[in-house]
This record gives sequence, structure tokens and C-alpha cells, in this order.
Amino acid sequence: MNTGRDSLSAGSLLINSYQKLRHHTAALRPRQWTKNLVVFAAPLFAFSINLQSFLGTLFAFILFCSASSSFYLINDIADVAADRQHPVKCKRPIAAGLVSIPVAIGMALILLGGALSISWWRSPQLGAAITGYAILQVAYNLKLKRLVILDIIAIASGFVLRAFGGAAATNIVLSAWFLLCTAMLALFLGIEKRKAELRLAQIQGTKLRAVLKRYSLPLLGRMESVVTTGTVLAYALWSAGPALRGASTPWMLLTLPFVLYGIFRYQLLSDPQEISHEEDDNLEKGGRTERPEEVLLKDKGILFTVIGWICTCFVILWLKNQGIIQ
Repeated sequence: MNTGRDSLSAGSLLINSYQKLRHHTAALRPRQWTKNLVVFAAPLFAFSINLQSFLGTLFAFILFCSASSSFYLINDIADVAADRQHPVKCKRPIAAGLVSIPVAIGMALILLGGALSISWWRSPQLGAAITGYAILQVAYNLKLKRLVILDIIAIASGFVLRAFGGAAATNIVLSAWFLLCTAMLALFLGIEKRKAELRLAQIQGTKLRAVLKRYSLPLLGRMESVVTTGTVLAYALWSAGPALRGASTPWMLLTLPFVLYGIFRYQLLSDPQEISHEEDDNLEKGGRTERPEEVLLKDKGILFTVIGWICTCFVILWLKNQGIIQ
């Protein structure tokens, strides 16, 4: 009988440990880690695709995930009272009481401290990128997220710092074209995020955050037009090849249709009419651009576009290395 009780106790302990691990992992918001995949952009654009560059960018990816998760924990701790009154955010582990605040503070300190110290140990450039990202997050949460236009620029700057970190981890010298393409695309994502937030708030009748009151759909539409044009032109000029000091081969123009479709598809998902036509009990589906990570994980059109772009880049690189194309 004692053996049976011991086995039952061990099983219960194992289940409890698993549930605690799941709750603590959920508090890190792993779905948000897809934003950190930008670190892989530098070796892709530089055609530096090998095991060494992959391991370097994977290292940077892990560090950025640690740093970003630390700030998600800090934000959830700071907003715990408000989150408990929110119909959706009340389910977050800290707000729901599944992860205690002291434990969350400890996790945040370990993750952020570890990311900063290890990145500086790896290289000064990577350390500067992680430190810059941390400073940006502090500034964004304290002030910038409440300042119109600057809030979008801050979001875009976070993506640029991630891309810079990926380059620093692999000792790749960034080109002006790469930085311009990354910055323009990041601005595009930031504008689409605000557009979806504004439209969803209008449909659901929820109270607008202070910064959203300064925006309007026509204003965001004009900003979107400028940034979209800049993004497409910058990428097209880069992919034209060495003649414009861009990609190492003009065959990269074959990837331009994927970029165009991806941008247009993203605009469709954030379109006010697209959101308005969703069923009343599933408004979030049309407003997924409020959370870019949801688009990459759940929208098949965007996912296949990204996969198609990557596969085409690999084929072009292989053909170039074989001397079949110039």
C-alpha cells in the first residue's frame, strides 16, 4: 500500500511540476519570440548562409528572447492590477496568480542580467545591440508608448536593433540598403499594428488609450502609403544587384513578388473593412495585425510567402555558388 501511495504522490508531484513549468513558460510569452527572428535577416541578405553564421544568429536570437521576455514579465508585474480587471489579460499567469510576483521579479532579473552580461562577453557590438534594446524598452514603457508617431518609431527601432544584433553576432558588415529595408518594413508593421488597434477599439467600443486618440484611420492610411512605397522601392533597388551596390546578384529580383504579395496580404488583414466583416464573436481574427506574431504563426498566406522567399533565396545562392548564374 505504501508503494502505491508513493507512486501516486510521485505522479502528482510530476504533474504539478509540469503545470508550474507551463505557467512560468507562458509568462515569458514565447509567441512573441517570432519578432526576434529578424536577427536571421542579416546573414540572409548578405548571402552568408553556413553553419557558423546560423549558430551565431541562433545565439543572438536566444539572447533577444531572454531580454524581451524579461520586459514582458516586468510589464505584467507593473500592470497586474489593471490586467486582473481585463477580460482577456486576466488570464495571464501573473495576473491569474499562477506565477507569484517575487518569482516573476527573479526571473526577469536573471533573464535580463544574463542577456546583457553574455552579450557583452560575446562581442561589444552584440552587447551594444542588447543594451540599446533594453534602454529602448525602458524608454518605450515609461514615455514613448504615449507619444504619437514616436511610439511607432520606437517599435521600428526595436526591429532594427534586432537586425543589428544578428549582424554583430556573425561579424557581418551591414549595408545601407539592409538597414533601410529593415527600418521601412519595421515602420510598416508598426503602422499596421496601430491601425488594427484603433479599428478594433472602435468596433468593440472599448476605451481608447491616450496615444490612439491622436491617430485616425485616414492619417494612418497616409502614413502607410508613404512607408509602403519606401519599403518596396528600397527592396527593389537592393535586389537589382551589384550595379546599385545592393545584392550580390541581380537574380534576387525574383524574390520581389514575394515581398509585394506579403505586404499586400498584410494590408488586407489590417484593412478596416476586413476587420468589420468578421463575425461578431471572432473580431480578433481580422485584427491579428495588432499582434504581428499572430500573423506569422496563423495566417497561411503570410507563412507560405515567407517560406517561398527563403526557399527562393537559397536556390539563387546555390546557383550562384555553382557558377550557373552571376
